[in-house]
Parts: sequence; structure tokens; C-alpha cells
Amino acid sequence: MAYRSFGKFIEALEQAGELKRIALPVDTDLLIAEWANREMKSPGGGKALLFEQPIVDGTKSEFPVAINTMGSRARIAMALGRESVDEIAQEIQLLLKAKPPTDLREGFALLKQGIHLLHARPKQVKEAACQEIVHKIDNQFSLADLPILKCWPKDGGRFITLPNVHTRDPETGARNVGVYRMQIYDKRTTGMHWQIHKVGARHGKRYYERGERMPVAVTLGGDPVYTFAATAPLPDGLDEILFAGFLRKRSIELVRCETIDVDVPADVDFVLEGYVQPEEMRPEGPFGDHTGFYTAVEDYPVFHLTAITHRCDAVYPTTIVGVPPMEDYYLGDASVRIFLPVFKMNFPEIVDMTLPPEGVFHNLVFVSIRKQYPYQAFKIMHGLWGMGQMMFSKYIVVVDEDCDVHNTSEVLFRLCANTDPARDTTFIKNPSDSLDHAPSEQNIGSHMGFDATRKLAGENYHRSWPELLKMTDEAQKLVDALQAQTR
Repeated sequence: MAYRSFGKFIEALEQAGELKRIALPVDTDLLIAEWANREMKSPGGGKALLFEQPIVDGTKSEFPVAINTMGSRARIAMALGRESVDEIAQEIQLLLKAKPPTDLREGFALLKQGIHLLHARPKQVKEAACQEIVHKIDNQFSLADLPILKCWPKDGGRFITLPNVHTRDPETGARNVGVYRMQIYDKRTTGMHWQIHKVGARHGKRYYERGERMPVAVTLGGDPVYTFAATAPLPDGLDEILFAGFLRKRSIELVRCETIDVDVPADVDFVLEGYVQPEEMRPEGPFGDHTGFYTAVEDYPVFHLTAITHRCDAVYPTTIVGVPPMEDYYLGDASVRIFLPVFKMNFPEIVDMTLPPEGVFHNLVFVSIRKQYPYQAFKIMHGLWGMGQMMFSKYIVVVDEDCDVHNTSEVLFRLCANTDPARDTTFIKNPSDSLDHAPSEQNIGSHMGFDATRKLAGENYHRSWPELLKMTDEAQKLVDALQAQTR
């Protein structure tokens, strides 16, 4: 299912009983964030919230604010148009296994299996809902008219937290869409928080080398699949627009911006058009981040606004990040589940994998394997550290296939029971997440792996490995029947 606007997604959430409307006036300075923080920490992620009267500097905004719209497994599945994100994992698995069809019968068979590659290619259009209303830089409308939140008390200001930032490589023309927070400096300038490892920063460096302004477009809203694609850990060079088209099974219509040479999805709610000037930097932060701490003030590029366009019925989407669990956990969890077939293609012994919320994405990975030979767990650790953003994983715990990696208690039991620290751990030096405050130097740190699997001959273990306690299936069934009689 493809949503023609963010408002349509909101309607779908309401029909499914996944939305709370708040008709009271609520201030965008801390109050919406506090309300959302409580909701996100409710069982299962709570509900999506729609604030119908957000207050900005004492004045009611004309745009409602939606938050926590993807903050549960049910809502992230709805955002991607599926009953479960596991359906997408199955589609990707079919893609990885599929061979080119040799005749029409095989081609139709692939289509029946749910492979909709034709929808991945975008279409260019001349008119778009996102340009129903156009505010050029010389008009009165500005960033001050958007209901942008201040999330935490010591934040450096208001931040746009769900921006889809569209950039283009000046040499190859390759697109990139990433989510980089944007601190509001004034009515027409913001920070652009793309870190050293991000593709947006790489594009910016190439413009700087050429001494040219970098055109940048920022979109908000539209089909929620756009935001998911922008946050997904795609392999370098894979176009997020193509991936979003594949996910929604419908071609994305692109329109040229009004003041810059950048294409954006035609059905988004807002477009902020502008540019980044070569070598112009400005202090950005502090910001209460997904790490659960405030990130420090550092210099980042400055985004200059040239125009704002939006739909007549635009809804402003936002989120708040902080001590987990928060809405962003469900985005990360969905990414791992969807791309698990890719990991399995590279490492066939992998059974399952998860990034627990306590690890705030990069800090902790649990992975289960079918172990066949000595030191196979260490092979998996080093292999994962070499895959894209997995390089940031501070701790990797490898367990046997009969351990449920989604049960943190069970993983910790295996970790404590099955490891000898000197024998079963390894340290490496690797790039670290720029937001990780623990390393002595920014962007560089040590990572640690734990082999919590059963030990085999050849792994310096010289005793027989004990058998895990487990009741027989027959006894379990008999007790189930007896307990049912007592209810």
C-alpha cells in the first residue's frame, strides 16, 4: 500500500485504533516532547499522537504535529504497507535467490512471488501537491511558522528531527537521502548535522573541493516509507528513492524544486529548499540524542533557506529521541529484520540477529549461529564489523541457534554461563559512532566481541560440554493439560 500523503497515513492509523488526537493547545517548547516521551515508554510503544493545536511562541500554528507515528511494530508495518515487516524480508530473500527468467512463464512466476522491481523506477512530473503553496525567500513565511519542537531542556534550540535531506554527487549525479537533524538558528538558517561517515558529508566535501554551493532539499512527511528508506542502512550506492519505490510497490513521482536543481517526491507535505555554502561552519548543539545523553557542541555546515513549499493540508511530522525505548528503536528493529536475508547471504550460518534497545542501535548486537567449526563465532564478529554501519557495533555477542536473541535475559544467561573472559573475548580498533561520547577520541574506538556459544574441540576447551536443562515435550504437554483443568 502506498500513501498519497502523510495525512492519509494518519487516517489509516486512526482507523486502526493506533492514533490519539489531542485537541488541547500544547506548546512545542518541551511539552509535546514530554507528552510523546511518556507515550513512547508505554507498553508496546503506546499510540501515535496528533496535536491539533501546537503552540509556537504563544501562537497557534496552522499545521498539526504528528509524533510517534512509527513507534510500534504494528505502526512500522502499517507505514511500510504490510501486515508485518517480515513480509518484506521474505521478498528480499526471494530477490537474492531469484535467477533471471528464461521465458515468460518464469517471469510471471517471479511476479507472483511478490517481486515488484518495475515499481522501483521513479517518474518525473511537472505539477505536485508539495508545491500547492510556494513561499520564496522574500516572503514573510519562514521556519518560524513551522511547529518545530524543542525536545529537551538543555537543547541548543529547536530541532527538525525527521528531515529527509536530499543531496546529489556533483560528479556522478548519484542521489542520496539521509536523516540529519537540523538546529534552527534563525528564520532562514539551520545546522546540517551530517557526520563524517555519512554520504551527505561526502557529497558536501566534493562541492567544497569544486568551490561551489551545494544545493540541498529537505522534505517532511509524505509516504512514511520515504523516512524509513532514508534511515535504512542501505549498501553504499543503493538509491533510497529506488528502495522506497520497491517497498511501496508503486513508482515515486519526482518534481523539480522551485529554486534549486534537486528532485523531491511530489507528494511530501513540506519541502525546504536551499544550499550549503562551502566551508561555512557554525556551532551546533547541545542536543538530547538517541544515546540518552546530550551530544556536545561542535561545528557543522550551515543550511540556507531559499524557499518553503507545502501542501494545503500539510501535517508536520516529528519525533523525539532519548533514553530508550523510543520511536527510533522500531525503525532500527525493522531495518535489522528486513535486511537479515542480506546478512544470511553473506554468512549462511546466521540464524537470527537483533539490536536490543538498551544498545541504542550501534552499541550492542546479539546474533545466533549454527556453529560447525572452532572459532566460527569470531569469524562472524569480524565479518559483521566489516559491513557498512555495523562497523560501529561496540559489543557483539554470538550465541548458539537454540538461544532466542530477542530474549535479552536468555542471551545474558548464555553470556555469563558459556564464556571464559580470557578465551572467549576479542578486541579490535574500528571507527566509532560520532555520537558515542565514551571513546577517548571522537570517531575512533575499541570494539569487543563475546563468544557465548558451546565450545568445540580446538577452542582450547578440554572438558565435555554439559547439557542444558530442558524438560521433555511429553511432560510439558501433560502439565499443560493438567493446568487447563484447574482454570
